[in-house]
Amino acid sequence: VFERVNPANRNEIIGTAPNSTAQDVNDAVAAAEHAFKTWRELSWVKRAEIIDNFAQLIKRDVEEIAVLVTRECGKPINEGRADAVEALHMAQYIAGLGRLPHGYAVSSEISAKDAYILRKPKGVVACITPWNFPSAIPLWLVLPAVLAGNTVVFKPAEQTPICGHKLMELFHEAGFPAGVINLVHGFGEPVGDPLVKHKAVDAVLFTGSRAVGKYIQQVAANDLFKFAATEMGGKNATIVLEDADIELAINACVLGAFKTSGQRCVSTSRIIIDKKIEAEFTARYVEKVKRIRVGDGLNPDVFMGPLIEAGAIDKWQHHNAKAKEEGAQVLVDGQVLTEGEHANGNFVSPFVYRFDGYKKNTFCLREEAFSPHVAIIPIDGLEEAVEVYNDTDYGLAMAVITEDYRKWRYVRDHADYGLGYVNL
Repeated sequence: VFERVNPANRNEIIGTAPNSTAQDVNDAVAAAEHAFKTWRELSWVKRAEIIDNFAQLIKRDVEEIAVLVTRECGKPINEGRADAVEALHMAQYIAGLGRLPHGYAVSSEISAKDAYILRKPKGVVACITPWNFPSAIPLWLVLPAVLAGNTVVFKPAEQTPICGHKLMELFHEAGFPAGVINLVHGFGEPVGDPLVKHKAVDAVLFTGSRAVGKYIQQVAANDLFKFAATEMGGKNATIVLEDADIELAINACVLGAFKTSGQRCVSTSRIIIDKKIEAEFTARYVEKVKRIRVGDGLNPDVFMGPLIEAGAIDKWQHHNAKAKEEGAQVLVDGQVLTEGEHANGNFVSPFVYRFDGYKKNTFCLREEAFSPHVAIIPIDGLEEAVEVYNDTDYGLAMAVITEDYRKWRYVRDHADYGLGYVNL
C-alpha cells in the first residue's frame, strides 16, 4: 500500500491505497473482458440510465467531492467545487447522449444498396488520468467509453487515489454491473506500463505528461489494433494586443498563470504582449501578482494552493534557474514558503520574468514548467505575436485579448492550438 498526504499539510494522511501489480492489471482486464460480453448487449439508453443514476449521486455529493479534491490535490476550495460541478455536468452530458443517434446513413450510387455507419464498442478501454482535475477528467474518459458499450480499467494518478476511489464507490452505487468499471492504483512502471501493453486492452485514453503520452502512442503503434487518444501538456500563451482592455488582460493573465498554482495543461506560461502597452501592463500585473494569497485551499481567502509534491518544487526551481541563466529580467522572484501556515506544505510564490524581445531556442520559453512560472514577451504587432506563439512544439491552448474582431479572427486562423479563448 501507499499513503496519500495533503500537499498543504504533509502531516495529514488523506488515505491509503493498494499498490497494484501487473497481476492486478491482469485480473482487472479479465474482469472487463468478461463483463464486455453482456454490457455491450444493453441498449445505449439502458447504459445511459445507469450513467444518469451516477449523475444524481455526484449531485448529492458535490460538496464532499469538492473538499476531497482540495485536500488531496491542494487547489483552493472554489476550484475543488468547480472540479466536482464539471464532473456532474460531464455525467449529465454523457447520459443525454444515450438518446441521440449513434450512426447515420450514407448515400449510395445504387438505389437498392443501403450504406450506413454504425458505432460499435471496441472492447476493454484503459483510462489513465491526472491528479489536477481528479473528479472531472476521469469522467471525460470513462463515461463516453462505457456509454458506447466498452468496459474500462481505470487508473487514477498515484497523487490522487482517494478521489479515484470515491468515484469508484459512486459507480458501484449507481448500479454499474461488476467488471464494467475496474480500478487499479499505483505507479507508472508496475501498473501503467502493463496496462497499456496488455494485449486484451483495445484502447488507451490518457491525459497527462508529454513524455508518457508519447510513450503510449508508441506502444499503441506497435500493436496492430490498439487505439490511443492522448491529451498532453502545452507551452501555452495569452496574446495581449495593443487595443486590449488592460484591466481584463491583467485579470486574465493572473487567472491563466496562477490558478491551480499553474498546474494545468492549459496554464498560461507565456504572456505575448504588444510593446506599445507592455510597460503599463507589466507594472500593474506585477503589482497584482505580489498580492496573491498562497495557502491551504480550504481557506476561502486563499487564491493559490500548494504544488502537488516535493518533486514539483524541484522542477519549478529548475525552470526559474534556467530563466535567470538565459538572461531573463526577474520581476517577481518566487520563493519556497516554509514559515508559519506554510511550514508543512509544498508552497511556493509566483515567479514572473520578462525579456526585452523574443529570444529563440531558450529552455524557459519552450518547455512546460507546470508551476507558477510565467514569462512576459514584448512583441511588435499582430503577426509577430502569432509567430512567437507558434514557436513551440506543443501549443495546446491559447488566449487572445483584443477588442477587434478581425484581429482575433486572424489569431484564430494562424495560431496553431487545440483550445482557443477570446478575452478569457
